[in-house]
Amino acid sequence: MIKRLPRAKSLPGGYAMAVELMPGELALGQAGDQLKTLLGSCVSVILTDPRRTVGVMCHIVHVGPPSGVNAKNTAFGEVAMNDMFARLRAVGIQPTACDAYVFGGGNMFPTMFRERHVGDSNVSWVLDFLDYHGIRVVDHCLGGNGYRKVSWTVGVGEPLVETVFAEQGKTP
Repeated sequence: MIKRLPRAKSLPGGYAMAVELMPGELALGQAGDQLKTLLGSCVSVILTDPRRTVGVMCHIVHVGPPSGVNAKNTAFGEVAMNDMFARLRAVGIQPTACDAYVFGGGNMFPTMFRERHVGDSNVSWVLDFLDYHGIRVVDHCLGGNGYRKVSWTVGVGEPLVETVFAEQGKTP
């Protein structure tokens, strides 16, 4: 859901745009825009130029190549990353010059899957993709048995990540 807010010239950090990404969505923001998402086993990647004037965030649901009917579906990692690259290039930024933040990949069913799970596969694919393209991961919060709330205001600050583990809220 995209919610446009007026940029407050008298207030530093006033949001020009606030975007809450749903699974499979991505968005490009400029300095002052807020990007956020909620993750379980999915993975979010943020790419930003070194000056942090532009950032793009995605919410990847599936990894690997999509089938024919999903060839343009950004829920798939390959499509999402290529779309992110295209959006960065459209504003004059080379994706390989960007820094990356990677979040998510939680095990949402720890009682059913103790070893390899969907979140692990998503994380491995994303990290391999970024490594293959020479994109440096400057920070990450990955795995575990929970979900994450990710929020970032495009600019010099770091993304904020709140992790809620499955163990929280349970009574012994």
